[in-house]
Amino acid sequence: MGDYSRRDFLKIGAGVAVGGALGAGSDALITDARAQAPTWTPQVEKGAKLRVMRWKRFVEGDERVWMENTKRFSDQFGVEVRVDSESFEDIRPKAAVAANVGQGPDIILGWYDDAHLYPDKLLPVTDVAEYLGRKYGGWYDVCRDYGMRGKDWIALPIGANGGAMVYRKSMMNAAGVDTFPTTTDGYLKLAQALKAKGTPIGHALGHASGDATTWCYWIVWAHGAKLVDEKNNVAIDSPETLAALEYVKALYANFIPGTLGWLDPNNNKAFLDGQISVTNNAISIYYVAKNSPDEKLKAMAQDIEHASWPVGPVGRPTELHQITQAMVFKYSKSPKAAKEYLRFMMEREQYVPWQSASLGYVMQPLAAYEKSPIWTDEPKARAFQRGMANLRHHGYAGRLGYASAGAIADFIIVDMVAEAASGDKTPKQAAERAATRAQRYYKV
Repeated sequence: MGDYSRRDFLKIGAGVAVGGALGAGSDALITDARAQAPTWTPQVEKGAKLRVMRWKRFVEGDERVWMENTKRFSDQFGVEVRVDSESFEDIRPKAAVAANVGQGPDIILGWYDDAHLYPDKLLPVTDVAEYLGRKYGGWYDVCRDYGMRGKDWIALPIGANGGAMVYRKSMMNAAGVDTFPTTTDGYLKLAQALKAKGTPIGHALGHASGDATTWCYWIVWAHGAKLVDEKNNVAIDSPETLAALEYVKALYANFIPGTLGWLDPNNNKAFLDGQISVTNNAISIYYVAKNSPDEKLKAMAQDIEHASWPVGPVGRPTELHQITQAMVFKYSKSPKAAKEYLRFMMEREQYVPWQSASLGYVMQPLAAYEKSPIWTDEPKARAFQRGMANLRHHGYAGRLGYASAGAIADFIIVDMVAEAASGDKTPKQAAERAATRAQRYYKV
């Protein structure tokens, strides 16, 4: 889907519209959706065993409750489940190897549109997706973009590791700014003021699947640039891209040194060490500070705030968040149990405690969970509440598929931004190189 003016509209099941904007997530709608929901008859193979690969935790509550829910599933259905946790950067290559050799975990929680790299290797999960959609207020449109290929769901969106601007309120105030800026121009001015105070900002520019990818796509889109157009023609070498890269050069001048090599853990560490005043991240930085036995970090938690991504010259939000999807591989010897596991983990009784224990670290893909108590119980989580409603898929303005999956996995946009920011290449050279690399994937 390429019509982003409809992002606030929710859909149920195979595409039945649910009246209007996010009010559709109200209790009345949820009750109505449940009344219409199909019954689900659990099925697992006799003696079924499952192996699940997911990403390593950044917040303790995420992994703890995920494993508690997994044990509940095992106890209820008599299915032995082994869960392996891998680094963010290792998930994608290991999933590709599993797909190519035809053996490995039954279920892998991958990133973005990894499923579109090997759709024929995956077991359709359409029945699970339609059941959950009808029961829980519908999937956000972007979930269909990512999870579906044609009429089938080839992966099940679990949520997105939400991104927002994370900042130290006291440092911002000391730089003479009262509220976090809502525009990219305002953010550049804030960055300059913070550096002048000796409290620089920092964003990852290494091959970080989460933090580098999300902010680099955001800043390119915020200036009206895009990797491809509506017909999937490469369009990154454009005046809009040059404007974005000139902005990035100016912003980078206010970064702490070393960000060219940052992966996903690095900005967390720099922020918690007090080295930077602003970065983009999920709520994990705040979570660690809040729950730390270190009194210094506990005090820092009170000073940490979150804000939505500033809006650029295009005049509207241009957000990318690190969506994670569960893929069931056809080689699994327990496909019924695999689908049952995913259905179980996404039900309210498991999903809401998991989301709450991690302070909303994973933003929901189903509209009903916008009413989860975490969004009111933890005021500092509210910047993440509607992240997936604002999420634009990374293949914009074209289609998701083999090409978009390959391009994001190859870090084309991240490398372009890093090259221009650091001065390794001029903005024009960086854009031209990105276009050449993108053509390898978007072949006519």
